[in-house]
Amino acid sequence: MRKALLGALICIISFSFFFSSVSVAQRVTLNQDKVEYNLPYPGILPGHPLFFLKNLRDNILEFTTRDTMKKAELYLLLSDKRVAMATLLGKSGKEKQAMAAFLEGEQYALKIPPLIAISKQQGVSPSGDFVQRLKLSNAKHREVAESFLTQFPQGQSESISQILRLNDEMKKKIKPL
Repeated sequence: MRKALLGALICIISFSFFFSSVSVAQRVTLNQDKVEYNLPYPGILPGHPLFFLKNLRDNILEFTTRDTMKKAELYLLLSDKRVAMATLLGKSGKEKQAMAAFLEGEQYALKIPPLIAISKQQGVSPSGDFVQRLKLSNAKHREVAESFLTQFPQGQSESISQILRLNDEMKKKIKPL
């Protein structure tokens, strides 16, 4: 009787180790799919009465920033903020505004590679940290766009496809950096 009880206990313990190791392996694969890049807080969203002031501020910053690498960093920040904006707008059910903000964010991102090329011609290469952030940002933008494919209605799939095409174009441009 004791042998049967001891055998059953050993089986239960070995099965519990097996199942716990399987769940740990599953968690690891799920974490590998997530891009570890935090988007900045977007601040005021479209639809707010003072949103025009935010756009005005962004335009002034864009106009007054003359250093090409600082302008590239500004564009990366503005791009990430627009994607974060799109995420919040999408969660609140404002799909059209979310798509417009996301598209604007990808257009900001596409302004970065020419600035890097100009900067290299002037003898200033981007830091490795900036290049890494740029690649992670691009991957995070893609992850957000792909999540929109499942969250948004089918009528928005063309806009999302356009965003994914811009994202792929950006990925090709930053790959050799």
